[in-house]
Amino acid sequence: MSDDTAATHGATHGAWTPEGEAPPATPKLEEDAVISMLKTVFDPEIPVDIFELGLIYAVEIADDGKVKIEMTLTTPSCPSAQELPSQVEEAVRMAPGVTDVEVEVVWDPPWDQSRMSEDARLALNMY
Repeated sequence: MSDDTAATHGATHGAWTPEGEAPPATPKLEEDAVISMLKTVFDPEIPVDIFELGLIYAVEIADDGKVKIEMTLTTPSCPSAQELPSQVEEAVRMAPGVTDVEVEVVWDPPWDQSRMSEDARLALNMY
């Protein structure tokens, strides 16, 4: 099963020894846990979380629990430019198995409304 398939199904596998199954030394960090934490962060001006808004461009999870996130903002002049990245870092640090978080704000490609999920468009009446 690929990592993507395992993450989709929430499957985790422990280690096996002749004495029986042994739990991993550290819990395996699941993409779903990181995404769940990202969905707790909201742009203060928009009543939709940043994940559904399409502000998260990439999430990389290393085997040692380090998470790197590439995100953008709706505009370079966004009043939340200073607080949103730190809120993302704080939220993701709370996911089980996270050992470190790096958040990078990127501007390429620029964000536009096409990046929003259908749920976000419905919530904002943007069809």
